[in-house]
Amino acid sequence: MQATKYIWFNGKLVPWASAKIHVLSHSLHYGTGAFEGIRMYETEKGSSTDADHQPVGPAIFHLKRHMERLIFSAKSLGMKLPYTLDELMQAVVETVRKNKLKSCYIRPIAFFGFGEVRVLPTNCPVEVVIAAWPWGAYLGDEPARITVVKTLRIHPQTLRVNAKVSGHYVNSMLAGREATDRGFTEALQLDYEGNIAEGPGENFFIVKGKTISTPKLGSILPGITRESVMTLARDLGYKVVERTLTIKDALSADECFFTGTAAEVTAIASIDNKKMKKANGSSTDADAYSIGPVTKQIREEFLKITRGENPRYKKWLTFVNGY
Repeated sequence: MQATKYIWFNGKLVPWASAKIHVLSHSLHYGTGAFEGIRMYETEKGSSTDADHQPVGPAIFHLKRHMERLIFSAKSLGMKLPYTLDELMQAVVETVRKNKLKSCYIRPIAFFGFGEVRVLPTNCPVEVVIAAWPWGAYLGDEPARITVVKTLRIHPQTLRVNAKVSGHYVNSMLAGREATDRGFTEALQLDYEGNIAEGPGENFFIVKGKTISTPKLGSILPGITRESVMTLARDLGYKVVERTLTIKDALSADECFFTGTAAEVTAIASIDNKKMKKANGSSTDADAYSIGPVTKQIREEFLKITRGENPRYKKWLTFVNGY
């Protein structure tokens, strides 16, 4: 991880090494934090405007949607943030601009600080931090080898699964560790009914013919990249369905892929060492895997959007000028 110069800490930019909290902070002990993962991409170079007088340069993907979800997730914990949506968005822009970043990962987090050490965060102040740093491919450059793990996705009647809460990710960590300990790239979690939920930090899709399916809401995080890919796929002419998915559905699919801020669009090579069908419909080659044509198209078009190369989706980008 490459440190940058500044972190936005409770309204002020402070040196990276000075962004510290008390060891008795409530969220450290009880997991009561809300966070986001956001990416900024380098787009066109060398100019502050394009031929249509549209801004170009570094662009943050879905900044408003992410900060809206941060506010929602904090609210699910009974946490009222001391900043407005506009102030939070501006803080993100200020952080990446001050660090002179052109592409990066952005991590806003809100949490209860030190007040009293008890389960209820009585008299605990709300702290808000925004950090940003350069970051490459989350799951690597090759298609992922995944495995179905025993660690189930959290039950929707125990926790707010549609909120991005720090404590939820103990579940994700255990699932991910189970997969990597067995030699796989990533995990695939089932829900409490035994159907496919998602990866530890990714939403899951299958492809069969011209239909792209993804688990319906209920036990999964409604990912912002998930939502964007569904819109993109429909615009490209695919049928997109949210439905219950079983392991049998996934193993019989032509292709599978993950989506997420960190994962972007990541092809899945195999599930428990059973390879996905290749472009020609054959799965007999035990030693080779090429990204399926649908996943390849979705990934390429998604990355064009994040780089500002598709004007239709420029509304998804917040351009950061003034370097």
